[in-house]
Amino acid sequence: MKLELYNEIVKAIPVNTSRGYLSQVAARFPGVPKKTIGSILSQEYQRKTRKSHHYHSNQDALEHDYSVYLTGVEAKQEHILLTLADTTDQNASMLARRILDKYLAEQNGGKSVHKSIVSSMIKDPNLIDDPVLAREVFECIVCDDYYGPYVESIKRSVGHEYEFKLTKTLDELGLSYIEEDQMRERGYDKTPDVKLEIPIAVDGHIVNWVESKASFGDEMSHRGYLKDQFWAYWNRFGPGMVIYWFGFIDELDVNQDKGIILRDSFPENIVKMNPLLKQEVTGQGKS
Repeated sequence: MKLELYNEIVKAIPVNTSRGYLSQVAARFPGVPKKTIGSILSQEYQRKTRKSHHYHSNQDALEHDYSVYLTGVEAKQEHILLTLADTTDQNASMLARRILDKYLAEQNGGKSVHKSIVSSMIKDPNLIDDPVLAREVFECIVCDDYYGPYVESIKRSVGHEYEFKLTKTLDELGLSYIEEDQMRERGYDKTPDVKLEIPIAVDGHIVNWVESKASFGDEMSHRGYLKDQFWAYWNRFGPGMVIYWFGFIDELDVNQDKGIILRDSFPENIVKMNPLLKQEVTGQGKS
């Protein structure tokens, strides 16, 4: 995806809402896969939430939000926290966590409870002794597209799905490899998803390892991955390939000559390097 198109998608994101706009944005870009749009929106929304976290989590804001919640409970209103999240442009799950934390502190004589207790109740609202608050918290978590335990579970599941897709492709191509667990057993502290036992070539570039990312590669996330992961892999294993399954900004693929190439799927036209020093182009027979 060209940077210009990416910027157009980002500009199309509504600024006054935090939920339910995926279909709205996707409809404006019919040529872009919906999963790609979803990944871009998720990354942008999470950055926005992190930037505004201090504003919504300070003591004055918390007291105001808790007062609104209690007033709503007294008036027997429904969807109190979701409505509050929408009207104040807050993340629903994070708002629910702050309200729950405040409630538990009130029940504990004004002393905050351990965050692990709050986390367990966020994961399972049935543990909350107040049925109204339990329902409100559950509603926030279920309706939150970008944060919360359910979202994290989905992300882990999708990540595993694409890692499986990668290894299945390698198996079908007859490529020998080791995975993260095996690399850690060998003492490596920085491990890509897959280390090829015998390198391959992709468009003239040697590939010793492959990293699977079930996300869109934008400038900020890619820069962070380069610093924290990819260059470390390069230092340990040599040149490799990163697959951003939901696409990436084309202009970011600038490190090919340095040893890191970007793709949005596993390349079909690879060159295998066998131990007998013969080269075989996939689908074209032996040379």
